[in-house]
Amino acid sequence: MTTLPRQRGLTEQAADAAIDTACRLLRLPSIRHEFNDIADRAVKDQMTYRGFLAELLMAECDDRARRRSERRIKAAGFPREKSLRAFDFDANPNIDAATIHTLASCEWIKKSQPLCLIGDSGTGKSHMLIALGTEAAMQGYRVRYTLATKLVNELVEAADEKQLNKTIARYGRVDLLCIDELGYMELDRHGAELLFQVLTEREEKNSVAIASNESFGGWTKTFTDPRLCAAIVDRLTFNGTIIETGTDSYRLASTRARAEEPASAS
Repeated sequence: MTTLPRQRGLTEQAADAAIDTACRLLRLPSIRHEFNDIADRAVKDQMTYRGFLAELLMAECDDRARRRSERRIKAAGFPREKSLRAFDFDANPNIDAATIHTLASCEWIKKSQPLCLIGDSGTGKSHMLIALGTEAAMQGYRVRYTLATKLVNELVEAADEKQLNKTIARYGRVDLLCIDELGYMELDRHGAELLFQVLTEREEKNSVAIASNESFGGWTKTFTDPRLCAAIVDRLTFNGTIIETGTDSYRLASTRARAEEPASAS
């Protein structure tokens, strides 16, 4: 067992060395890195001993919370970074900022409710899906992002390898499952049935958020069995929130606006 020598009247250099060693043993990296700055600030601000200790411990707590948040975001598997702050609500009035910020509180995830983002390409639905998923991860929820076709392919492979139950259970455990690009490609009956099993596993237990370029009426092109299609729509809409992002691509509009800037300037 490793012990630290304890003695009174340490020099500043010896005290710094003892603090560094203790922080390593106790796995307190934030205190180890920030101790000197906080100590200098404590002297300048004439902090009490209790105030100084509180500053040290809160620095460690804040940094650990940040690292946990970063790990959850990484584990979610988002393809790129997207945030609510970066979204231009003025460019797409179909998306109500108040509704989105209410969703950002994650109360719907706490209640295991679904979310559907429906609209054409370039209307912001994938941005919203990733941004809301990121907010959920930052607030402590376990999140997983996947493309619809990738999820179905994974389920088909798992079924072939007799690992289907294990795979469905893994997707069932996360607090929020984000499925992007649902409706872009037709799914055969087997793949659609496997996706339905995942949705059934999560129904009223954990939230699902989807982004689709097809209205629900057009989902029969993706799920060719009408009864199965109706059952999937029911799973994804019951007690849920549906946001229609529209048909006008704000991404294309912004690209055109940038392209016209030099011409107007000249």
